[in-house]
Amino acid sequence: QVQLVESGGGLVQAGGSLRLACAASGRTFTLYAMAWFRQAPGKEREFVAAISSSGGLTYYTDSINGRFTISRDNAGNRVYLQMNSLKPEDAGVYYCATTRGTGWTIDSYAFTIWGQGTQVTVSS
Repeated sequence: QVQLVESGGGLVQAGGSLRLACAASGRTFTLYAMAWFRQAPGKEREFVAAISSSGGLTYYTDSINGRFTISRDNAGNRVYLQMNSLKPEDAGVYYCATTRGTGWTIDSYAFTIWGQGTQVTVSS
């Protein structure tokens, strides 16, 4: 059974940085794309970033505008989201997710396995 456990959330001032981590277990990590989503109170879950199994391909939603970087450590079965220049509108619960099948995709609906989330709060 695949398990995803996020960490690294917290409270940060606007303009600050956070690095989220997601530890994966239960299957061969190197075969699957990984992604980060976020959900603010009262809003739908938003697809933030994705990375291919090798790490060679990445995708970011337009609103990130170069402030976030997704990366992965295949030896350590982890995926990261480095968030810089944080804004109050970046606040929410951030979720790590992965696909059931192999292969690269930026179809948000393909990411169906989720972690429990980590809270990010950005003060203005």
